[in-house]
Amino acid sequence: HRTTMVARDRRRAAVVASVVPLAALLHPGHAFYLPGVAPQEYGPGTKVDLKVNKLTSTKTQLPYEYYRLPYCKPEAIENVAENLGEVLRGDRIVNSMYDLRMGVDESCKVLCRKELSDKEREQFAEFVSQEYRVHWILDNLPAATKFVDDSVPGEPVTVYDVGFPMGFRGSADIPNTKDGVSYLNNHVAITIKYHKDASFEGSRIVGFEVEPSSVKHTYQGSWSDQSPPKLTSCSGGAGPHALSGGAEAIFTYDVKWEQSDIKWASRWDTYLLMGDEQIHWFSMVNSLMIVLFLSGMVAMIMARTLRRDLSRYNDVEAKEDAAEESGWKLVHGDVFRPPAAAGLLAVYVGTGAQVFGMAFVTMIFALLGFLSPANRGGLMTAMLMLYVFMGAVAGYVAARLYKMFRGTNWKANTLKTATMYPGIVGVVFFVLNLFIWGQKSSGAVPFGTLFALLCMWFGISMPLVFVGSYFGYKRPVIEHPTRTNQIPRQIPEQPWYMSPVFCVLVGGILPFGAVFIELFFILSSIWLHQFYYVFGFLFLVLIILVITCAEITIVMCYFQLCAEDYHWWWRAFL
Repeated sequence: HRTTMVARDRRRAAVVASVVPLAALLHPGHAFYLPGVAPQEYGPGTKVDLKVNKLTSTKTQLPYEYYRLPYCKPEAIENVAENLGEVLRGDRIVNSMYDLRMGVDESCKVLCRKELSDKEREQFAEFVSQEYRVHWILDNLPAATKFVDDSVPGEPVTVYDVGFPMGFRGSADIPNTKDGVSYLNNHVAITIKYHKDASFEGSRIVGFEVEPSSVKHTYQGSWSDQSPPKLTSCSGGAGPHALSGGAEAIFTYDVKWEQSDIKWASRWDTYLLMGDEQIHWFSMVNSLMIVLFLSGMVAMIMARTLRRDLSRYNDVEAKEDAAEESGWKLVHGDVFRPPAAAGLLAVYVGTGAQVFGMAFVTMIFALLGFLSPANRGGLMTAMLMLYVFMGAVAGYVAARLYKMFRGTNWKANTLKTATMYPGIVGVVFFVLNLFIWGQKSSGAVPFGTLFALLCMWFGISMPLVFVGSYFGYKRPVIEHPTRTNQIPRQIPEQPWYMSPVFCVLVGGILPFGAVFIELFFILSSIWLHQFYYVFGFLFLVLIILVITCAEITIVMCYFQLCAEDYHWWWRAFL
């Protein structure tokens, strides 16, 4: 109970800065549950379904179906209905042979006996050498191995590592093992925690822990699947099960039920525990320092330079000095000249508005708790659907900008907005998917799902882009504050530090510096198959990133215009 309170306090510290104003608007008297994540009560002796999901590795990043390997398989495989996000993640959830009954403990119960061929043993050994982990699901909770983090003296914290290793490689440090030999974890000790309360009948599952081990099982007499003989190796004295040994493999399991004080609403706290919140706060302070630095530069430009330049430029008494003007004042007649490839710039800006709208709305839903990891695949499904519906925003923004550039071929420009970015990403995705198909990985997206994505693109996103473009072209054209000269002004030779490549690289350093720590945690959670749930920090970092990009763009464009270079459109976008 104390561990759970520590985990809960750390989660609250991570999101308090962003969700407190929202939480204040909610009435605390009634609770509600999202579809698919409502609590389920089990009576004594009720069957609890243990579902197997997939095998994952941080070395290969290729997930595989559980029954890709010769594990104990039921006669009839029942696939669990999966949403779009689960399929794209490589989840393949099916039933298993494990017989779990509410409150009924088991000890060294035989699951099945397998005669492994040489090819099957080599397959197991290859997956063990690549450090694959097994993923199970019980009452919508993922299986996890438990360890205690005692890095803080006097404050040990229970931490869950999702999944459990399917085996290990022998070494001199592990007793009864040979160096370089693969060993199979054919025995698992399952600990299921449940919570009881007077407010409901039965028990609710609040914890699912698995401790794997490797045991070379022995028994007396001959084997019979109808009435298996009693094993004489349940204490583990026979040593681990080497995959280089005999063909026989016996899979067994223990079941232990523990009553817990953890409530059902808090059962995910240990999974979502982020023990490095100090690094997140350091990231926030680092980002705020960058924002303050850029804000000071922008304020200096606005308050001093621009005000002084404008006062001189508008001073009637200083008209005789007009011939001596320099800097950005000389390009006022060219500053709003349409850039090269104006239609392409409009397409890119519209697509950027679409992606930003998707990210912002997704962040809002995540802050409100609608995209909890308990709803597997919910985050990816929400992002895809929001991107599709944000097509109207892309069409509107691209049309407004293209009309400002005096573009005439609006139909072709709208078609580019609807197809260019999704087309490039779709082609890259399809090519990578072909390689994953070649590896027979569950991460390969099936043809049915690819067809569904195409239907979403051509059936929803593309029409919405044209709808948004129609309303964008109906709006009056954006008028510029100055008139554009008919003859373009010649741009003087620019110093090396004002070259486009150098300016783009320098302009990207500060925004990257503002977000790189949080970006590290996001990528780590993706590649290491961990949960990421500190959306409070992420939302603040997103706001800081937007402010930083806006301010660095203002500063860089001002320096460019002071160098009498009015080709600022593309550089501001990049």
